[in-house]
Amino acid sequence: MTDRLGDLTAAGVAVWLDDLSRVRLSSGGLDRLRREQHVAGVTTNPTIFAKALSDADEYNWQLKDLATRGIEVEEAVRMLTTYDVRWACDVMRPSYDGSAGVDGRVSIEVDPRVAHDTDKTVAEAKALWWLVDRPNLFIKIPATEEGLAAITATLAEGISVNVTLIFGLDRYSAVMEAFLAGLEQAKANGHDLSTIGSVASFFVSRVDSEIDKRLDKIGSAEAKALRGKAAVANAQLAYERYTEVFSSDRWQALADAGAHPQRPLWASTSTKNPDYRDVIYVEELIAPGTVNTMPESVVTAYAEHGETRGDTITGAYDAARQVFADLAGVGIDVDDVIATLEREGVEKFEASWSELLDGVRKSLAAAARGTGAPNEAAKGNAEAAQRAGGNA
Repeated sequence: MTDRLGDLTAAGVAVWLDDLSRVRLSSGGLDRLRREQHVAGVTTNPTIFAKALSDADEYNWQLKDLATRGIEVEEAVRMLTTYDVRWACDVMRPSYDGSAGVDGRVSIEVDPRVAHDTDKTVAEAKALWWLVDRPNLFIKIPATEEGLAAITATLAEGISVNVTLIFGLDRYSAVMEAFLAGLEQAKANGHDLSTIGSVASFFVSRVDSEIDKRLDKIGSAEAKALRGKAAVANAQLAYERYTEVFSSDRWQALADAGAHPQRPLWASTSTKNPDYRDVIYVEELIAPGTVNTMPESVVTAYAEHGETRGDTITGAYDAARQVFADLAGVGIDVDDVIATLEREGVEKFEASWSELLDGVRKSLAAAARGTGAPNEAAKGNAEAAQRAGGNA
């Protein structure tokens, strides 16, 4: 049989799973994906946790204990989610050890409601790092303007970071600058740079969703011909910037001190438009030193019919630039698209987080009353969270 995910891994793309639940952990499903499907990391977000906590009876014992202790809802959410992430870190530890700390990472996000508060973001990152207490953890920090300083400060503490919600090229360049500054400060603070990891999560399908909507509104033949081209082109140009930064003398000085590069991670790689090939955001974004985080449906689809055609990014820069020139030519304001996506991205995760809190609040109340099946109370909230946040 053709090992398509193995071919993808051999081409330099780390396959990560964009999902986590206690059922997946207790059933051994995550470990099977690691052993049999080349899955080498895990990402989570508030929407994923809202769904996980609503679907499984396996959380009931912990909810009952938390309710008995009178734990407040926000702390209960932290206890529930960090329990799963700590377990997932242990499951993925062989990948971490086997890759010298590059892969085998599991991400947990700071409260998205503090995305525009640098100090609170850093404080929560430190608290999560302490709570999970595993070297293969990533703390997810949104790439808002305020988040940039938090990224630097968190890395300077020796804490590994997954920078999330990146949509635009200029913000991506600022993220890489924040990463370099953070490692330089970490080195000055006496931290071992070889233990600090980072990825920059560049969102893909949402770019097509927003731009396609605007192209449809324009309605011309030239506009319609550009549908489904922007997201891949945007990510390809991001990789060009990555290669420039991580071939610089500044980076080399950090590499000589043991640092690993901040890999670009392609997030939001499930296609939102059924007219597009279901693995397009994997096949068209293959290059060495990248990560692609996928829901299990995309992992399965690639295993069944994905095509690894070698590097599909490096030779595409000029064509990608032409896509953006053509978009400007038909009247698409890409800067406005990026600003809209960042604002909506934070808002969607805030909405998902609020739904998660509300669902856990109801579950705790049900557990305290002893009415059984407390997770039933959270299912409606989880469905609403999915609608609000969607996949990463």
